[in-house]
Amino acid sequence: MHFDLADLRLLAAIAATGSLSKAAASVPVAVSAASTRLRLFEQRCGLTLFTRKADGMVATAAGRLVLERSRSVLNEAQKLRETLRELAGDERITLQLAATTVANSTFLPAALGPFLADYPEVDLQLVERKSSEILQAVQAGACEIGVYDGNLPTGGLLSLPFRDDRLVLLVPQQHSLAGRQTAPLRDALGYPFVCLPAERAMQRFIEAMATNYLMPLKIRVRAPSFDAIAQLVAQHVGISMLPEAAAARFALELPVSIVLLEDAWATRELRICIRGWEQLSVHARQLVSFLSSR
Repeated sequence: MHFDLADLRLLAAIAATGSLSKAAASVPVAVSAASTRLRLFEQRCGLTLFTRKADGMVATAAGRLVLERSRSVLNEAQKLRETLRELAGDERITLQLAATTVANSTFLPAALGPFLADYPEVDLQLVERKSSEILQAVQAGACEIGVYDGNLPTGGLLSLPFRDDRLVLLVPQQHSLAGRQTAPLRDALGYPFVCLPAERAMQRFIEAMATNYLMPLKIRVRAPSFDAIAQLVAQHVGISMLPEAAAARFALELPVSIVLLEDAWATRELRICIRGWEQLSVHARQLVSFLSSR
């Protein structure tokens, strides 16, 4: 049978107001037109949807079922209109993404560029947190999407794969550790380190791991970025611990060497976490699909 959105809006308005005249005013159409539209709709479906009473109109059992489906259709139509406006550039969309230091500094920039180019209407708020804080923020709804250390329990969040990550030592080529392919962190703790600022999530994790060995890091200098750290390591200021993806690039450009860490915690899987597909906006779903597929 044929029906259109105007029919469904009229049904919803009658149910909400309990009055044909009030429903007609809210749509808005003339009362006679609303009455005709309702009558024709009922004739086409062969059902009586409302009982007419002196004090108003009440949905029948069949009417309540039709209204439930009608509201679903109207909600989806509204979502479609909003999506079309967004894609046309009539509205700006802001997505919130919280990620670890490693994800923000190595993997996400290359991954997010193509997505943002495809969706120019999207603005992205990208923040850095440690993994436990990311999980808490997504769980609380303060952030739609998180990229976290996959070794942690999610507490019921939906988790999807993103990248594999490994922390390594970056040392000057003439350093005593440079001739070794692998080493435990314990063997490196006697040397001065070049580190990120203390508030950075990755740095807090590294210092916590060193403390587990009862040998805190000997921090000689803190630098603001991986690039600055690598430059200082190349000049024999100290050694450092970096994500393998970043360290591999520096090893091609500077007189530094990579030493793989033997510690189990140094190898981690970065994963994407969300509360669920239904809670995500259309663009957030596209971003999650884009990141997990790559």
